[in-house]
This record gives sequence, structure tokens and C-alpha cells, in this order.
Amino acid sequence: IPLFLRRHRSIHLTAQGQTLLARIGPVIDEIRTISRDMKSGNKGNPVTLAATNSVASLWLMPRLRKFNGANKHVKITLVASDSDQECLGENVDLAILRGDGNWPGFSARLLFGETVFPVCSPGYLKSRVIASAADIPDQDLIGISNLHPEWMDWPTWLANAGVSDPAPDQAAVFNTYPLAIQAAVDGLGIALGWAHLVDHLLDSGALVRPLTAVNVQTDDGYYLLQAEQKQGFSERTIVKNWLLEASAARKRYYAKSH
Repeated sequence: IPLFLRRHRSIHLTAQGQTLLARIGPVIDEIRTISRDMKSGNKGNPVTLAATNSVASLWLMPRLRKFNGANKHVKITLVASDSDQECLGENVDLAILRGDGNWPGFSARLLFGETVFPVCSPGYLKSRVIASAADIPDQDLIGISNLHPEWMDWPTWLANAGVSDPAPDQAAVFNTYPLAIQAAVDGLGIALGWAHLVDHLLDSGALVRPLTAVNVQTDDGYYLLQAEQKQGFSERTIVKNWLLEASAARKRYYAKSH
């Protein structure tokens, strides 16, 4: 008897699956509660937090030490993956993914939108003149090749910035965003910077924006997800509130002219 229908980025229950879930759901919740109680003892329940590689490395890691210092009884197990399926696995309590806010079976809260602009090291920019987006294709561009072709790349960004160059030459291509950003910090060239993910590097001076008046924004964003059918617990609530507070305190970006 088929219980699941697999679709792009989601799994849905069949009518038979819904019937089975209604009968066994309370039993599964009770087993989960008993298991947590047996495992935790006096240590509290660990919280498994999943996120894309970029969010985990660039947004969460700079904040974790402060959180751990203020919440010594809460243990976070961080899962970094660009696979949506892995980030939405059964063992994951909270997830941060990029999308339009629509994940069937999950409640979604926007953490920050998607605003993208070029970034590079101060040393790289020192010997170059970049006056407008039209100057970008002539630079050493750092590209990204990953599991999500719908994520913004240089051709898409340039088109949105009003530059007609369908295939700009790229000096280097990396398979994860954190590696691309590190390459930019090291002076290899210009990378696409996602607002909020690179804010701490801009604040420290490790990166600069060669075009401060050019932002490309999309309708997507990064959302905090939790399964609607999953039973909550206090430690997860603490982590969830911490992430939402960080979101509320974020810098705001607005669309600017080219």
C-alpha cells in the first residue's frame, strides 16, 4: 500500500498514509517523549539545528559562542548541508532553508530576505576602478557550483543589475558558498555577497563592497522551519526564540539604483 508521494522538495502522504498516521501518531509521540526522558536525564534535550552550508558557516557560527555562554544547559547539534532532504530529516528539530516560505508540513518564519551584491577584499579593490555594474564582467569573478541551480549566480545577478553578459568569465569556481567567500577574503577576486551572511565580514573590514549603491533583491528568503506534526520541547523553544531575536535585530537592506 503506497503511503507517500514524493515530489520536488517535498513528500506528501497518500490517503492511506493519512489514515495510518492518524492512528499511530499519538503512539509515536509517546515513544518520542519516553525516549527523550530516558536519554536526557538531567542534561536537557539536545536541539538538532540544520542549515545550508552558507548559513551554518557564516550566520550561525559567529553567533553560537554567545548563545552557548548564555544557555549552558542547551546543547545544539548543528547539521550543515545543501541538501533540503537532509535538512528536513526526521531527526531535525529546526531548519533554516532558502525558498519562498512554502514547505508543506512545516511552519515557516522569515529570518531575512535575499539581497545580493558584489564583495571583495580591500586589497583587491585598491588597484582597480569599478564605477558601475557594467565594470563587473571584466573583473576576476568567483563562482559557485552547487546542488541548487535556482540559486543566484553571476549571469543572473548581472542581468538583474541591467548588464547584458550571459557568460562572464570566472576566475575560480567553488562547490560551497563559504569557500567562495573565503576566496574573496583572500583577495582572489569578486564574489556575490548575500546580505546578512557577509555582514560580519563587512563590519570587520575583511570584505568591502565595490558598488555600494547596487543591490539585487529577490522574492525568496531564508526561513526558520519546524515540522508541524512534531511535538515541541523547551530547549527547542529557547533556540527558536534566539534565532527569531537575531532576525529582529538584523540590518535592513533596500533596493537601490544601478
